[in-house]
Amino acid sequence: MRDEWQTEAVRRVEADPYAIHLLFPQAERRGGPTARSALLKALGGDHAVIRKLYERGDSGERLAILSALSELDLGPAAVDLVEDALRANDARLVAAALGPYGSAWLDDHAFRQGVLKCVFMSIPLASVTGLERRFDAELARMLSDYAAELRAAGRPVPRDVLERI
Repeated sequence: MRDEWQTEAVRRVEADPYAIHLLFPQAERRGGPTARSALLKALGGDHAVIRKLYERGDSGERLAILSALSELDLGPAAVDLVEDALRANDARLVAAALGPYGSAWLDDHAFRQGVLKCVFMSIPLASVTGLERRFDAELARMLSDYAAELRAAGRPVPRDVLERI
């Protein structure tokens, strides 16, 4: 039943990209965990529609979009969605923002700020895609400064920060 719903929904989006606005909110419930990703792929990289879905979506829908970005062949067009997610207070969105797409397309400053936000929100740094590749002296300095602030306040420094400074 779920496969049938997903197949029909994908067909509808391929025929009319705006059908996704009706289908996307119900996709996970009706089509299963991969349905939202399949619908996004059916858009064929229509960034304007993806942006509207993100802007109008709840956190689950935004999470699905952020998680699928690396599979959508958008180039840097969706960096603003990732930057928006990095301003959120939802740890799931912040972690997803530093997935494969964010790691590939965020500039160094935004990536570093995202990593620091992960530390603030107790998101394990192991979840940051490409951290080892993008880790640089400036990020090391930022993490070291933060660790010094924590120590000065008598607070513990997270283990994954200690391992990197």
